[in-house]
Amino acid sequence: MISLMKKLALTTAVAAAPLLVATSAMADGEKYILVSHAPDSDSWWNTVKNGIALAGEQMGVEVEYRNPPTGDLADMARIIEQAAASGPNGIITTLADYDVLSGPIKSAVDSGVDVIIMNTGTPDQAREVGALMYVGQPEYDAGFAAGQRAKDDGIGSFLCVNHYIVQPASQERCQGFADGLGVDLGEQMIDAGQDPAEIKNRVMAYLSANPDTDAVLTLGPTSADPTLLALEENGLAGDIYFGTFDLGGEIVEGIKSGVIQWGIDQQPFLQAYLPVVVMTNYHRYGVLPGNNINSGPGFVTADGLAKIEEFAGEYR
Repeated sequence: MISLMKKLALTTAVAAAPLLVATSAMADGEKYILVSHAPDSDSWWNTVKNGIALAGEQMGVEVEYRNPPTGDLADMARIIEQAAASGPNGIITTLADYDVLSGPIKSAVDSGVDVIIMNTGTPDQAREVGALMYVGQPEYDAGFAAGQRAKDDGIGSFLCVNHYIVQPASQERCQGFADGLGVDLGEQMIDAGQDPAEIKNRVMAYLSANPDTDAVLTLGPTSADPTLLALEENGLAGDIYFGTFDLGGEIVEGIKSGVIQWGIDQQPFLQAYLPVVVMTNYHRYGVLPGNNINSGPGFVTADGLAKIEEFAGEYR
């Protein structure tokens, strides 16, 4: 019996050896570039970087992350052009502003570079620019679902703290929330900027001028973390309804303590990881999912936080 098992093991190893060699050969020289709209200051994108790093390691391909340091979309457009000119096997990119970025993306596709849209944009826009597919969270839909949830909880007015107001997707989150509540967005959305101290001051100023505000909505750690400090300083922490998009260390602690009612997890790890895997398998074997992939929204509450808390800011 032992002899037979050894023979089977040896036969399996010999049969598998050519496959391993072939896979290694196919991986030789494969390179993918992920281009995001995020400024260097936005720590939320660390999860995206971890996602492409793990996918690259597992698939045996090179993956590079590029972004405009200040978040300037015109700069991002140039980065996409430069990435396409470098001749990668594929580009994974956000579509933060269709008017600014669709041209460079279409040019990349026309030059023979395969593209997958992730994080921002829509499935329809991905199809229009010639991308293989879209992986992400429909932002308006996520905002609308959040607004409906808040309405069920008795919310009628809110402050949307928009830290990246030049990006249409961020405005879609705020508009969706307002529509889900059944109210006009109007001046309930503020341009908070990206400086933490300024965000905190603007939140405090708005709530001071509008004391009847029922809720605060933030769009990620960049605006959520300073808002937490603002609410602590003005004594509203735990008393005002607080929801946020995306996760991070401080957000998870806020949910855990009851200061934040929920966070919307769009699973950025999957938004980065899946395109690398999908595109690599497409190039190697010609297989491609038939549909776009929605990575969110998913509401994270105090229940079941253990796994999320463990990997917040890293893979969640």
